[in-house]
Amino acid sequence: MTKVLVPFDFSEQAQNALDLSVNLSNKFDSVEITVLHVIEVPSTAGMGTMGGGELIPDYENQIFFIELMDRRKDQFRELESKHVGNNYTFRTKIVLGNAFQSISSAIVEEDPDLVVMGSKGSSGMEEVLIGSNTEKVVRSSHCPVLTVKAAANPEAFKKIVFASDFREDQDELADRLKSLQKWFDADLYLVIINTPGSFETTRESAERIKKFANKYNIEHAVAEIYNSNSEEAGIVEFAEDIDADMIAMATHGRSGLIHLFTGSIAEDVVNHAKRPVWTFKTK
Repeated sequence: MTKVLVPFDFSEQAQNALDLSVNLSNKFDSVEITVLHVIEVPSTAGMGTMGGGELIPDYENQIFFIELMDRRKDQFRELESKHVGNNYTFRTKIVLGNAFQSISSAIVEEDPDLVVMGSKGSSGMEEVLIGSNTEKVVRSSHCPVLTVKAAANPEAFKKIVFASDFREDQDELADRLKSLQKWFDADLYLVIINTPGSFETTRESAERIKKFANKYNIEHAVAEIYNSNSEEAGIVEFAEDIDADMIAMATHGRSGLIHLFTGSIAEDVVNHAKRPVWTFKTK
């Protein structure tokens, strides 16, 4: 890993994501951190241009957005000054547009090895109707995404929970999971969540976990079967029970009607877990 993208909105959660990214750089010889800030443009506003081809709203909003852009540039210059002379390269980027679309475009253009994002989480109708930009990025990103809510020290990541049903071949995911384990010198907890709607015996679940671990030569791993009312709740509860430092999951990146009806366990965990969650979209 050499390139890290950090979407940054000046919130406490975004600062926690940036701090984590900087601390991650201690594990690698050459890391480039790109901090991206998106100034949201109202979709109902007319669009005009500013120097450099950037788009800004017309009419009375122009002055506001120009002043906001200048203020953000000043803030980023101050931020850059704090990261001069370290063992990593630090870049900042400001764009105008829709947050999710701009972050998605930056992932394509920058081709990072990891996206680190702050997440506030949501619940109830807000979660159903809106969803967060973080969840959307988790669903669509071609590279791993690490979501953070509270301050976290990667040097202390010694327990990683990997939740799966272990039914499919997951070659690339397994390779990335082993790299993740190696980065942090951590123990892996391979867990299947047993729910009333998809009950199976402990022997069946344990056999699949064992087959996965043997196929991919995963060491320092513990097999666990955890009973809960739902997979999402079970993953969060199990991680809390063992005081895990990180949760790792695959997401299938479904969208549209399929996503509406089936949802995504990974996105739900990202939304509700208090600890960092690493996700990777499988093909």
